[in-house]
Amino acid sequence: MQSALALEVVIDMRLFFRYFFKLVHLIVGPMLLAWDWATTPKGIDREREQQQRIDEETQNFTLYQFRTCPFCIKVRRAIKRLSLNIDQCDAQRNGPCREALLEGGGAVKVPCLKIARADGTTEWLYESNDIIAYLQQNYA
Repeated sequence: MQSALALEVVIDMRLFFRYFFKLVHLIVGPMLLAWDWATTPKGIDREREQQQRIDEETQNFTLYQFRTCPFCIKVRRAIKRLSLNIDQCDAQRNGPCREALLEGGGAVKVPCLKIARADGTTEWLYESNDIIAYLQQNYA
């Protein structure tokens, strides 16, 4: 009898926490997007040839992200600041993007930068700080 009651309490707590965090996400997510939109960083001004070279180098890059993820917003802001044209794929709402991230990267964890190189190799770079460091090292 006590174990059944304890199980009910555990299930009730799980539901409470699940819906609590969904509610927080529904409230905070749009606020983060509004803040990001209102404070969009200015990109680097480069010479046309240099920007074209960088665009060619990054044309096979894809950022897998969730729109309201704070770490994804952090990476997107760094991409804007560096004036990089990197494709973005919403792995939260887009089924094919989610599947590609799972198959290629091994986990549905965002942000993830897929770097497809000209020699045919592909690198899946996770962690926002690592992604930003890579982009700054190569394109700042």
